[in-house]
Amino acid sequence: MSEILTIFATAVYLFGIPFLTVKMAERWPVINKISPMVILYIVGLLVGNIGIVGEATSTVCENVSNVVVLIAIPLMLLGCNFRLWSAKSMFKAFFAGLFSILVVIIAGFFIFRSQIASAGLTDTEFAKIGAVMVGIYTGGIPNLAPVSKAVDLPQHLFLLVSGYDLVVTSIYLLIIVFWGRKIVQLLFPAKVRRADDATEATENAKDNKGFWPTVGNRALGIATAAVIVAASYSLSRVIPLDNTVAVIIITITTLSIVLSFWKPVKRLEGTFEVGQYFVYVFCLAVATMVNVHDLEFSKHIFILYYIAFAVLGSFLLQILFTRLFKLDGDLMLASSIALINSPPFVPLVATVLRNKDVILPGIAIGLLGYAVGNYLGIGMFLLLSHL
Repeated sequence: MSEILTIFATAVYLFGIPFLTVKMAERWPVINKISPMVILYIVGLLVGNIGIVGEATSTVCENVSNVVVLIAIPLMLLGCNFRLWSAKSMFKAFFAGLFSILVVIIAGFFIFRSQIASAGLTDTEFAKIGAVMVGIYTGGIPNLAPVSKAVDLPQHLFLLVSGYDLVVTSIYLLIIVFWGRKIVQLLFPAKVRRADDATEATENAKDNKGFWPTVGNRALGIATAAVIVAASYSLSRVIPLDNTVAVIIITITTLSIVLSFWKPVKRLEGTFEVGQYFVYVFCLAVATMVNVHDLEFSKHIFILYYIAFAVLGSFLLQILFTRLFKLDGDLMLASSIALINSPPFVPLVATVLRNKDVILPGIAIGLLGYAVGNYLGIGMFLLLSHL
């Protein structure tokens, strides 16, 4: 009985706090200026680190985060303008992100190589770590296991790399949530003004329907998204591929795009806002699961530095390439988060940027990374092990 109450209380917390935050933001504009996501991250981190989160709560948070992020993708895609992004600009952003990651991982291999002897590692083992990092940061966490197996990474190093990756990518995600939009505004001001104008026009467009028609309209949008997710999951069960996450996201994206051109779906209002709410729930759930007391920083600390160098270094290099080749700043940020954190986090970036039109190209870039991540990881091992 106590476990049932815990599950119920956790569900109320995960869905209630974001709802209250959204309602408070409507009343007090200062919350929107701070960003509801920032507030929810802070709340989640506080709750997750005061000793009240048990195993049952963590399980609920994990399950809810896995579901709501998939629901958010179609809800936010159904209202996107797919004509804004060309395949050419998307591929440029993808290769800029890919090249940045490969460069910093190779550079980091030489920078931190001198510390491997004191940690009892060989050059070959360190090359395996670099290879796994390439797999993670071009293909996402689903490529961690296959690349690790392909290069025969020892179990204790696998645990270290995956643990340190969680620390660094969580910090990186917080940086994007807190300062991502400001970074883009500072470095790419012209594009941000256009994105803001479009967003403000959307936000200022009021729904003239009554309360119950609005509720029914948004419920229909959620139902449509749920059907898309259910169909995508069912398809992933019958397709004989190890990477089911990629199949699910590809199917969700494809079905959402197709349905977005169907007139009854196009008439649905508020799907982006509902999807944004689910992103807020996702943020709260993820932050609540982070327990800083469980993180081990002492062992092989240089691996943590290597991973931090790769993540933050690739971001800075990607900014440089984006400026140099006059690419889009919003798309750059979506590309970086898709490669580093994986495609399900792209809607979060869209919310940060207040630009829903980066969702499709961002997810597409992440899926391209999924496709090549294993190959690049193995190729990087062959390269680094002979240097």
